[in-house]
Amino acid sequence: MQNFELTTLIFLALAVFVAWKLRSVLGQKTGSEQPPADPFARRETPPLRPDQPPAADAKRDNVIRLPGSAQAPAGPAAPQPPTERWTDIAPPGSPIAIGLEAIAKAEPGFDPHAFIGGAKGAYETIVTAFARGDRKTLKSLLAREVYEGFEQAIAERERNGHKAESNFVSIDKAAITGAEVRGRVGQVTVAFVSQLISVTRDAQGAVVDGSTEAVSEVSDMWTFSRQLGSRDPNWLLVATESAA
Repeated sequence: MQNFELTTLIFLALAVFVAWKLRSVLGQKTGSEQPPADPFARRETPPLRPDQPPAADAKRDNVIRLPGSAQAPAGPAAPQPPTERWTDIAPPGSPIAIGLEAIAKAEPGFDPHAFIGGAKGAYETIVTAFARGDRKTLKSLLAREVYEGFEQAIAERERNGHKAESNFVSIDKAAITGAEVRGRVGQVTVAFVSQLISVTRDAQGAVVDGSTEAVSEVSDMWTFSRQLGSRDPNWLLVATESAA
């Protein structure tokens, strides 16, 4: 019996010693341990600190591009200095150039050359939609105040039983004559010179204004506006003026 008790005490002592060593090496649970990492889990990129440069392969282009705007050139070529851009549109340092640079600063994808192309398309679409009385198209392209003026003219024409037709022969000129940023709103004014055949007929089809053959030169000054940085890429027509 004494030998059995001595052996038991020795084994107990060894067990206590082994348990103590394991605890000292492996530690003990505190309840704040992180769960095992899932190697297949999707990980979000942590936000950069103000003093931390972005990774070389970070995605930089999160700006929604304007219609027809050019993407930033790929490759190592550096962009032209602001004073050397768009010299065919406005002289460096002029109010127009300064306004365009302010828009481009807020919208890195802004390209005035592409803007002029889009403005020409909008000009033709709006004039044609007005002649047809297409209120739906006009509403999507015009600011509220401008749309109300167009809609009143269409309604009066309809009350008189008149129908209008407008056919473009050409758009001879589309030039930016003004650009500025007011708060977060960008505005660009474009001068248009077009060759147009316009005619208005009464209910019987007789011509009451214009001509079915004569080409008229029309000069207009239109101002387009957009909330810079917004998700809506559309520029709306906010002002129209007939050029002298």
